[in-house]
Amino acid sequence: MKQRYTIGEVSQLLGVKPHVIRYWEEEVPFIAPKKSKTGRRIYTDRELQLLLRLKHLLYEKRFTIDGARERIWKERGASQADVTARIAALRSDLLSVWEKLKKNKG
Repeated sequence: MKQRYTIGEVSQLLGVKPHVIRYWEEEVPFIAPKKSKTGRRIYTDRELQLLLRLKHLLYEKRFTIDGARERIWKERGASQADVTARIAALRSDLLSVWEKLKKNKG
């Protein structure tokens, strides 16, 4: 199985539009793809599996987004790795913004 996916590839695999995936990322914090140097989202097999599970809960089991998030949270046990991944993603975003501000300023 492939190791990395773009949002377009994930969108096609899941059968949902990219904006839906971005919304899910906001609502389910342990789905945190890293970003490339150009700012594009890069999804791993782990994120793809989480998104597939989320889609199943939302579309087939008819969970609300809150209910699906709680179910996945319980299933995953909210591991330290998830928290660390989210912090790393936020740090990456902040550094990217900081770099852009530095370029615009100078």
